[in-house]
Amino acid sequence: MASTDPASAPHHRNTPSPARPARRRHRRWLVVAAAALAVGTAVASRLPADEHEAAAPGYGQDDLSRDTEAIRALGITGVQARVTTGAGRDLVATSGVAEVGTGRPVPRNGYFRMASTGKALVATVVLQLVDEGKLALDDTVDRRLPGLVHGNGNDGRRITIRDLLRHTSGLHDDLPGFATPQEYYAHRYDTYTPQEIVARAIRHRPDFAPGDGWGYSNTGYVLLDMIIEKVTNHPWHQEVEERILRPLGMHHTYLPGGTPTLRRPHANAYEVYPSGERADVTRVIVPDPGGYVSVTADVNRFFQALLGGELLPRARLAEMQDTVPVNEEMRAFWPDGRYGLGLVNRPLSCGGSYWGHEGGESGYITLNGATRDGGRTVTVSMSTALGDSPGNTLRQEQAASRLVDHALCGTPVTAQDT
Repeated sequence: MASTDPASAPHHRNTPSPARPARRRHRRWLVVAAAALAVGTAVASRLPADEHEAAAPGYGQDDLSRDTEAIRALGITGVQARVTTGAGRDLVATSGVAEVGTGRPVPRNGYFRMASTGKALVATVVLQLVDEGKLALDDTVDRRLPGLVHGNGNDGRRITIRDLLRHTSGLHDDLPGFATPQEYYAHRYDTYTPQEIVARAIRHRPDFAPGDGWGYSNTGYVLLDMIIEKVTNHPWHQEVEERILRPLGMHHTYLPGGTPTLRRPHANAYEVYPSGERADVTRVIVPDPGGYVSVTADVNRFFQALLGGELLPRARLAEMQDTVPVNEEMRAFWPDGRYGLGLVNRPLSCGGSYWGHEGGESGYITLNGATRDGGRTVTVSMSTALGDSPGNTLRQEQAASRLVDHALCGTPVTAQDT
């Protein structure tokens, strides 16, 4: 039976899609053609006029509303987005419904599963420990977790903490997922310990030698959780709480542990499967570090603080931003994107680039971004994952990426943008 204590809760069966790193394997890049998603009645909501103001020159409330509506029009049940700047109130917009078959609007600060966005939290803690002299980026896994990663060509003596952070370890993810709604209902409460997750990965040969390639690996971040616990003698999530969440006032970010539900308010989450079936997948036990639940305001606060130098000295932040190219498969989703130590770097249409880390878990898909100094941040959370075809999955990613780009560049939305 799964524990309700986040510190001792084992992991749910989870692994990323190679096409979208933050989703489960049941979201793997599938090529089966499926029927189009039928969406229930949707409504758009906005804050009252005195509750918002333009977040960037040229990009205002109407632009954000148009961008969220363009995402919803793809077949997404609900969308919420927030743009934060150093001055003025946040710009917020929602579109769609919180639950299919109802007219209940998406809450403007609803809870959602932040999934792999939580990797940026873990990476920040690791860099803080490096700065304190408790870890080194060139430490090997075997030094910190002796004998855990070995066999079938896997060798913890050759994998460094830096490799784990930037997905250059070569470790192969192998965790069961949900290819159908029936599998979801049968296994949504299944759990694994971190040791079991690692054991499943190393029963395969590595995808490449450490440092010789790039491949998204949730298993690598499971190992980082374990390393944090080893060097601090505290549960890894306690370190995240004390070092990040509490100091930044991120009071709406939490780990549900063995509880399969989210706090209210929230929009229900939906998966659209290759068969065209849509299932409500809100109730599920999610593995760490992807188990965090949050709100758009907290995610923006985190990236604002990280890029603004509140969490790491500049030298450590520079190490975090030392990037490598992602693999060809991922470049379809992140054109010209690069991966640092728990951070993704992507170009902006207006010049320069932005930092963030998207996440996707059980129907909740989240994209985010921050300008170089953290002066502008944006988070968009979608409560439907389109997995009925590779084309629809990519279109969802592209529409959300356009919203992030428009908001950070301050670009007014035109008809051709949507």
